[in-house]
Amino acid sequence: MSTVNNIDIQELNQSERILLAEKLWDSIVDNQDSLEVTASQKRVLEERLEAYRKSPNEGSSWEEVKNEMK
Repeated sequence: MSTVNNIDIQELNQSERILLAEKLWDSIVDNQDSLEVTASQKRVLEERLEAYRKSPNEGSSWEEVKNEMK
């Protein structure tokens, strides 16, 4: 059972759950400057940046990815 302030989330209707998710996300965005990138995340980002620098034309463009998703 998932609860917030002793309220069972599953007892909320879909609109109420969406509003709860929006409030939760807003609370994260409001404090995004305090989010820290871990050493592991930094390592992955550096690896991906290095791979891009070695082969900048490899992969798909954002336009190609959007079209594939449609």
